[in-house]
Amino acid sequence: MTALATTSLPCKDFLSLDEFEAEHLELIFDVAAKLKAGRDEYTDLLRGKRLAMIFEKDSLRTRFTFDIGMTDMGGTAVFLDHRDARLGSRESVKDMARNLERWVDVIVARTYKQRAIEELAANCEIPVINGLSDHSHPCQALTDYFTLTEKFGDLKGKTLCYVGDGNNTCHSLMVAGTKLGVNVVVCTPEGYEPDPEVTAQCATWARQSGGSITVTPSVDEAVKGAHVIYTDVWASMGQEDEIEERAAIFNDYQVDEEMMELADPGAYFLHCLPAHRGAEVSAGVMDGPQSIVYDNAENRLHVQKAIMALLLGAWN
Repeated sequence: MTALATTSLPCKDFLSLDEFEAEHLELIFDVAAKLKAGRDEYTDLLRGKRLAMIFEKDSLRTRFTFDIGMTDMGGTAVFLDHRDARLGSRESVKDMARNLERWVDVIVARTYKQRAIEELAANCEIPVINGLSDHSHPCQALTDYFTLTEKFGDLKGKTLCYVGDGNNTCHSLMVAGTKLGVNVVVCTPEGYEPDPEVTAQCATWARQSGGSITVTPSVDEAVKGAHVIYTDVWASMGQEDEIEERAAIFNDYQVDEEMMELADPGAYFLHCLPAHRGAEVSAGVMDGPQSIVYDNAENRLHVQKAIMALLLGAWN
């Protein structure tokens, strides 16, 4: 294995992937692989450490994998349910941050607004991890590419085609992919493209890494020859009143067997979950041989363990 270019992360927090270079992402992959292979070797890695989980949105994978991950490494986790009272509504974010830093060692927050996570991080000395916001989903995207390194090895030159809404997951896939030298193609109906500022920044990173970024409404153009087809729900949490409207607009963007046939013969299918069979993906693709969604869901545990271990300085 090639020697890693770095052994530490460049910042206190894990709020988005913008602040990380390819070498930092590869470091997380390396640590995640070691933690995955040697669960019984690292049971004391975070002994005595405490994790606070602040969630404004429902969660299965993020909540369970952070909780189990901290426990696996010898620490403890406490869940703060803010679904009925958003972060900052009962008590200022600043005061919450100042209190929590006295009791715990790391915070993961799953919020509606990116600025809430950023405010939390700005007001405490302990690490804050973005468990999902309206702008990005960095833990998910990092896990996606970690899973793909297990399948492909080197990702440079591979093409990942994201089909669907240009949402938070899409943004993080674009950022991580263009830093890792992946050809990222976003296929979405007109008017639902990713944030143009994110696209522009990703174009710069792609030029530096040898990857590329393409945004197009054409399914045939986007999917042809792709090594990975990725999709997400058409209406995210907080967009429930748009479900019917979006279903009509995105109808031609369902990932089905016909679409997968346009991709590379060895292409994989990914979905960040939860999935809606018969909407953004057909049951045949979701449950078919090209689907690696459950391998990916498992890897959320290992990648997030790596993020916590590195942020808390426990890995050397």
